[in-house]
Parts: sequence; structure tokens; C-alpha cells
Amino acid sequence: MNIAVALFPRVTALDAIGPYETLQRLPETTVTFVGHQRGEVRTDNGELGLIVDKTFDEVTAPDVVIIPGGIGIVDLLEDEAALNWVRTTHSTSRFTTSVCSGSLLLAAAGLLPGMLATTHYTLVDRLAALGAIPTEERVVIHLKQRIITSAGVSSGIDMALHLAELLTDSVTAQAMQLMVEYDPQPPFDAGSTRKASAAVQDRAAELFKIKD
Repeated sequence: MNIAVALFPRVTALDAIGPYETLQRLPETTVTFVGHQRGEVRTDNGELGLIVDKTFDEVTAPDVVIIPGGIGIVDLLEDEAALNWVRTTHSTSRFTTSVCSGSLLLAAAGLLPGMLATTHYTLVDRLAALGAIPTEERVVIHLKQRIITSAGVSSGIDMALHLAELLTDSVTAQAMQLMVEYDPQPPFDAGSTRKASAAVQDRAAELFKIKD
């Protein structure tokens, strides 16, 4: 089975690496990082480099597509090469998936018309403007359409575990969860806008501006 993870300048590292680290443990599976051109792309803060191993033109029919998010996703929303790659690969993939703001690219490519989908909490209005119906769910699965979207950053691991179960079985997916010891016990209960205080949300907004 071939899994393609799209990379682009200013991608969020965990969006790509979380699903990679989980799914690369599937039997007889190859995970390939793809992009416009081979070579290094820098992540959203510019401090980490990830390597594109194959171009979009070289990977046209993967079994699974993963679109991570990041500040740079905005530049892809009118990028015909990226949009056409998403459309083309989805026509034959078993599943097309997104993490965080990656769902914006799926929507821009016309994959989410009138469908429930999730994204980073700061981009709900942007997702709606692209024709999807935003929800605060951590992972949204559309089996008939073969599309899975997940919310911000860390939810990509949850998405990957759901995907692993769909591709294999529950025991295998749980074994993968155990192998990466994915047993979240955060020190704070502020991981969503439903739980975070106003002060925490204000501080997060300030930090986003600094990173931008």
C-alpha cells in the first residue's frame, strides 16, 4: 500500500509527521513525501526542514492521500498543480484525508461541497466559505466519499488511527496506538475552544501573530 503525504513550504511539522509515524508501521506500507519539486521544504516557523522525495507528477495514484496543514496551505488554494493533484489522486485513492488546515485544500479542490468537515479552530469561517459545513468534531469520516478530515495539528494522530482501522482491523490499529504509546494525559484541559478560558484563547491569538 502506498501512502502519499503532501509537503509544501510552511507546512506544520506534526500535521505531516504524526500520521507518518503512525501509518508507517502498517504492514507492507510505504509512506512517501510528495510536493511540487524534490528537496527540502521548511516548516511554518522556518526552523525545521522536511524532504520531498517525489514530485506530484511522479505519484499519481497512491492508495491514501494525506494533506497536512500549515500557514503555507493558503498559497495552494489557487495553485492548479496542487488542486489537480488532489482531484486526480482522489479519483483512485482508497481514502483522501486532511489534518488541520489541510481540509481547506480539499474544499478548494471541490471535494467537500455541502459536507461536514473539520479544521483548525481559527479557520472555521474560511472552510465554510469554500463550501464545506464546519464542525468541531476532532475527526470526521465520510466512508461513501472516502474522505476523512481532522481538526488541529495533534488530531492527525487520531485520524491516522481511524484510518489504520479502516485499512486493516481494530486490533492492528490498537497495536499501532500502543507502539507509539499514544495515551494522551495532558497537564491542562485547554485543548479546544470549548474548554479553553478566554484568557487562554486570547494568549493563543497573540502567539499566532508572533509566529506569522
